[in-house]
Amino acid sequence: MTDFSKKIDALLQTYERFGVHLGLEASLKLLSDLGNPQKQVPIIHVAGSNGKGSVCAYLSSILTEAGYKTGRYTSPHLIDWNERICINGQPIASAALYQTLLKVQSQIDPEHSPTQFEVITAAMWLYFAEQQVDIAVIEVGLGGRLDATNVVDNPLVSVIVSISREHWQRLGFTISNIAQEKAGILKANHPAVIGQLPDEAKAVVDRQIAALGCPVVYPQPSQLIGGWAHQGSLKYQLPLQGEIQLHNSALAIAAIQFLRQQNWNISDDAIVNGIANTTWAGRMQWYEWQGNRILIDGAHNPASAIALRQFIDSLNRPIHWVMGMLTTKDHADVFRALLRSQDSLYLVPVPGHSSADPSELATLAKEICPGLQTCQVYPDVFAGLQAAQSENLTVLCGSLYLIGDFFQQQRDRI
Repeated sequence: MTDFSKKIDALLQTYERFGVHLGLEASLKLLSDLGNPQKQVPIIHVAGSNGKGSVCAYLSSILTEAGYKTGRYTSPHLIDWNERICINGQPIASAALYQTLLKVQSQIDPEHSPTQFEVITAAMWLYFAEQQVDIAVIEVGLGGRLDATNVVDNPLVSVIVSISREHWQRLGFTISNIAQEKAGILKANHPAVIGQLPDEAKAVVDRQIAALGCPVVYPQPSQLIGGWAHQGSLKYQLPLQGEIQLHNSALAIAAIQFLRQQNWNISDDAIVNGIANTTWAGRMQWYEWQGNRILIDGAHNPASAIALRQFIDSLNRPIHWVMGMLTTKDHADVFRALLRSQDSLYLVPVPGHSSADPSELATLAKEICPGLQTCQVYPDVFAGLQAAQSENLTVLCGSLYLIGDFFQQQRDRI
């Protein structure tokens, strides 16, 4: 870790105590004091329960390929804060991020301290404005309506990728509650791209679209024919794993079509090459570890677990799961989606976060899937991976924080 990285961690750590706060007042006040940099950045705004990160990755790669200076803001990060703020796929340098954070900090009213997410988000707006990006792809942090990213009245396109039951402690207990929050990124008369939603969620989003008069498309997933994805006249290769990417890439293409209607110069070749060049770490990612090829995925809620299991089933191999989960997740539903008889399960804690107790998870897993070949608890992810090594496929999943800690420790060992 560099000196600047340590300074970034220390600065942002001071705002962690303010927790999570859904509301725009603090962000708008801070941005106003910074000169409203968000008004200088044309954006595509992307919300959703799952898949929004890969949609942002596709979009930013396509726009970069088209020759635009493209910002991308995503969360959480896997290893470093720098990952959250990228231009043309390259993370912000640590020195630049630290200096930008100092500028933000200098405008903070001590009587109305923002949260950590509000601070890093303000730094993103300021940096993108200073760097004069042509366009930025902005991922919603939590929900949508009251998320700190929702401070722009005129997005070029708003995308809602998916809606499932997640973060219900803050967004509401029902799918309708959650849909209402995510639909809050839609703006009057501005284009919307909507993914495949549960009927209950779609009804809420459709009412909001009608009330706001948003031009809207509901893209069908691309079709896989002969190893190529097909969307209309476009034929392209998908670099990211899983059938869900036929859906996510179709949403990105639909958003690009709206930009074309607004006279952005984006060729079919830019779309095809941009998608082909897309990378998205920690999501259905193959990784070499101690001579074995393991699969890494941050699946941490039922919908993402279902998508992961669908991909696993296509491989037709016995599975060794190495998993850790946070206390706030729907453990039972994730286990129901992932586990099958004859699978093996190795449970580990998620370090540095509110980790569910692996022993309690083991008891629950055995109740839900009594046919497990193995269900054991280990003190850390490396002990779990070591125990899981065999000719079977090992899958590391359950939490992006667990994945990030794994990558961090791997990097530190090099």
